[in-house]
Amino acid sequence: MTHDIRRSLIVMRWLTLLVAVFLAGPVAAQDWPNRTIRVVVPYPAGGPADFMGRLAAQKMQEKLGATVIVENRSGASGTIGAEMVRQAPADGYTFLAAPSVHVLGRQVVKAVPYDPVGDFTPIARYGEGPLLVLANPAAVQGKTIAEALPAIRKKPEDFRFGLSALGAANHLAVLEFNKLTGLDLQIIPYRGSAPALTDLLSGQVQLMIDPMITAMPLVQGGQLKALAVASAKRSAAMPDLPTAAESGLPGLEFSSWYGVWGPKDLPKEIVARVNAALTEAMREPAVIEKLKGLGFEPVAGTPEEFSRFIANDVKRNAALLASINFQPQ
Repeated sequence: MTHDIRRSLIVMRWLTLLVAVFLAGPVAAQDWPNRTIRVVVPYPAGGPADFMGRLAAQKMQEKLGATVIVENRSGASGTIGAEMVRQAPADGYTFLAAPSVHVLGRQVVKAVPYDPVGDFTPIARYGEGPLLVLANPAAVQGKTIAEALPAIRKKPEDFRFGLSALGAANHLAVLEFNKLTGLDLQIIPYRGSAPALTDLLSGQVQLMIDPMITAMPLVQGGQLKALAVASAKRSAAMPDLPTAAESGLPGLEFSSWYGVWGPKDLPKEIVARVNAALTEAMREPAVIEKLKGLGFEPVAGTPEEFSRFIANDVKRNAALLASINFQPQ
């Protein structure tokens, strides 16, 4: 075999390999899904992140015609579960369903092993809801923030905030509460809403700001007291509850939001199909009614709109953290 023939064969083999690699992505995307899809929720079962993650998984299963399972991997303010998704192949079989805390990972947690924005593919933001300012009825007097503050100011060492996760919307709301009131109440972090609410009920912590979806039944049952809804307007789910401004603390306006991400470089065809599935689901009357009954609003939008929303959210909340010289914990 001459040198020229041998060189031609080598070139042909390389070209064949390159064509195969080029075609592998679209073919895989066309065949997808053909096995079980895993949705990782980086918080324990029973909290708002789990509820919303399971809703996303259920609707993905219905719309995509594949088996979708939920895997709760909690710890380190959501970074353990998120790291699992980051390390997963970008083949459309592993997704992250997480609250807004995910995008602020590096601002609030030390040594996060990934870039929360750059190392993931944003797919859809599919829900948001107001936060409640909660109190243990036996520990906090008064029906509003204004009525509760005098006793808190008198002995601030007796009042502690329970926190479901560092960097979550409720964490930012607690930081803003301290900033607006001039207080420095101690913040006790937990691994999710469920254990934090348990300690609020028992009086281990006296205050908490948490999504309405988990706290509302406890308020309605009389186990907890809601001092305000931390939003610009009252919630249709609890119309008699005043806003933070009406309760005596103007400027306390935060909401929790929930999204779905994939590993970095997820094929655009898969991103589009998952986004379409969630967008369609969030427009179903039954879903709208269910979420609104829990104080949530369904959200629908493109992956590009989700990316822009993330950029604006990170900018706003990073500025808040910087204004109080917050250090990652």
